[in-house]
Amino acid sequence: MKSTSKRYAVCFSLLAALLLILFALNLFFGSIRVSAAEFLRIISGNSDNVTAASIINGIRLPRALAAALLGGALSVSGFLLQTFFNNPIAGPFILGISSGAKMTVAFAMIIFLGAGKAMSSAALITAAFVGSMLSLGFVLLISVRVKKSSLLIVSGVMIGYICSAITDFAVTFASDSSIVNLHNWSMGSFSGIDSGDVKAVSAVVFTALTITFILSKQIGAYSLGEVYAQSMGLNIRLFRTVLILLSSILSAVVTAFAGPVSFVGIAVPHLVKSLFGTAKPQVIIPASFLGGSAFCLFSDLVARTVFAPSELSISTVTAVFGAPTVIWIMLRRKSER
Repeated sequence: MKSTSKRYAVCFSLLAALLLILFALNLFFGSIRVSAAEFLRIISGNSDNVTAASIINGIRLPRALAAALLGGALSVSGFLLQTFFNNPIAGPFILGISSGAKMTVAFAMIIFLGAGKAMSSAALITAAFVGSMLSLGFVLLISVRVKKSSLLIVSGVMIGYICSAITDFAVTFASDSSIVNLHNWSMGSFSGIDSGDVKAVSAVVFTALTITFILSKQIGAYSLGEVYAQSMGLNIRLFRTVLILLSSILSAVVTAFAGPVSFVGIAVPHLVKSLFGTAKPQVIIPASFLGGSAFCLFSDLVARTVFAPSELSISTVTAVFGAPTVIWIMLRRKSER
């Protein structure tokens, strides 16, 4: 018991240290490098470098915070979906949930931008949530008829393609200015997020995350089977509804502000489980959040700096590192059988 607790403490310390290091690197590195000493002067208000202060406070700090918050949210969302479907490669991107959110946000952006109006944070999140629930509704209908997990995943991918096709069709009738905004957003990026967006993201993510952690014991019981969960007094129908709502909210807020981000929700929970050597929700939920935050901070750093001044989409980088992890998961699952 002591050795297990010690392992958890060491793993959490490693994740926290990695997160802090990557957060700092995202603030220091870019087209203009900022030293640690200059950064300390900036945050203390004693810097005379107006350009560096503007870059840190107005661009890099909100972007780094957004990457950490949204990456953690996406990872926890993936963990909840894997628990719900009892499928190791279930995730918002694979099941088409992110594509559904992308579709409704694209429609909302076309309507608002066409009318010369800006979309509020609440409108973005609401539009993404509606799209997430539409896609998830179709996935749930299919899951009732389809028992094989492989067919469920294929169905989710097809739903994603349908939503993407509808989005592309809508974009062809949008104005030129709307097309530019939609293209930049649909590629997936943490750029353009300001402090007001970070506050909105924080409120939604931490509320959903707190509720998820409170339900960690029930999630653990549910993961052992519905019969066992019912014997523990769990209302299965209500619990499944809450689980889906939490997952959809977390994935929706990511799509609303950063566009579709791939593979984080699938890869990170499994990497965290391997690191900690457990699947206990009380451990994996906070660990997944820290792991997803670190993964997205690393991906965003790569996206910004490797080919600077050109910038890669965040999904391009997460796919490069996340796709091999998914392949490893499937091969490992097959060998265990």
